[in-house]
Amino acid sequence: MLDLDFDAEQEMLRDTVRGVCATHSPLSIVRQLEDDPVGYPVELWKQLGKLDLIGLLLPEQYGGAGMSLIEGVVLYEEFGRSLAPSPHFVSAVLCGAALASAGSAAQRDAWIAPIVTGEAIFTPAWFEPENSGAPAGIQLQARPDGDGFLFTGTKRHVAFASSATRLVVLARTGDAPTDVDLFLLDPAADGVTLTQQHSIGSDAQYRLDLTDVRVSAADRIGEPGSGWRTWDAVMHDGCILLGAQAMGGARHALDITVQYSKDRFQFDKPLGAFQALAHYLADAATTVDGGTTLVHEAAWARAAGRPVERLAPMAKLFAAQTFRDVTAMAQQIFGGIGFSVEFDIQLYFRRAKQLQISWWDTRYLEELVAAAVLDHRV
Repeated sequence: MLDLDFDAEQEMLRDTVRGVCATHSPLSIVRQLEDDPVGYPVELWKQLGKLDLIGLLLPEQYGGAGMSLIEGVVLYEEFGRSLAPSPHFVSAVLCGAALASAGSAAQRDAWIAPIVTGEAIFTPAWFEPENSGAPAGIQLQARPDGDGFLFTGTKRHVAFASSATRLVVLARTGDAPTDVDLFLLDPAADGVTLTQQHSIGSDAQYRLDLTDVRVSAADRIGEPGSGWRTWDAVMHDGCILLGAQAMGGARHALDITVQYSKDRFQFDKPLGAFQALAHYLADAATTVDGGTTLVHEAAWARAAGRPVERLAPMAKLFAAQTFRDVTAMAQQIFGGIGFSVEFDIQLYFRRAKQLQISWWDTRYLEELVAAAVLDHRV
């Protein structure tokens, strides 16, 4: 039976994460770290490690907590609420899960435990200039060279790359669209150049330029030709968590906007008393509740072992759109001051748009949903 209520332990987890974020990543810290080359509070990262929150979803045999996506949703709703900047998603969710599901025994033994503690940070090098997030968008060639490969090309939007212990590079190994493999790459290797990029979300992103960078065959994650299958599965889980992050941010943005509409008076009555504005807030509250339910259903389905090929992309698609729309509406209610840096709502608006276009964007998510709806392919 579908049960979307959180139990007492999950609510305790929420309280813990909210307290850690409030202490180590308040919005004052978030502001200080905008366009910072590191991009996350070191003390927050340390606390997440001490509380076993980095490895919340990773296997217990490597020191993780082995929790389900339901607990992951609790964690990510609080990350979204606080706008907490951290490499948790790229390191523990994407790369950690890829290693846990497809890595060799040597790779898992060497890296998953350090990822769990936060000692090691991994991040994917995925997106390329003028290419999409679909498998055909990966054009970086893994050129065979002796017992290894040579990489030459460019990746963009590599999150937290300046702090990365290893990069997980998606590279093409054949002519078919899904002939893609995952490779571990040392960012300190010869031929690697990192250049900071600036985004609407002011997070820590980097351009990665590779010039004849050598990668050994032992650094391939999984069997030859299995990389995109692994990555697709990891990203479906990631979409649910990103949906949770979006809904946490949208709900908090709505809360502060509702409070502002009560406190701000115009023509001797609060803004919320004006029917047009009240209707905007009512529509936003309805959409936020609906998006939250969709994300929770997707997490429940995944935890119950049910298919999420349809629900996961729907969750990220709808939640990210909701986050963007709610914060855009909120800025209209705040008026001109909503765009000023002194007010928090602009932080949420910019990050909402960044989240909407990051990882799998609207177009690709729509293609996934359409495939699931029309012909049951993904």
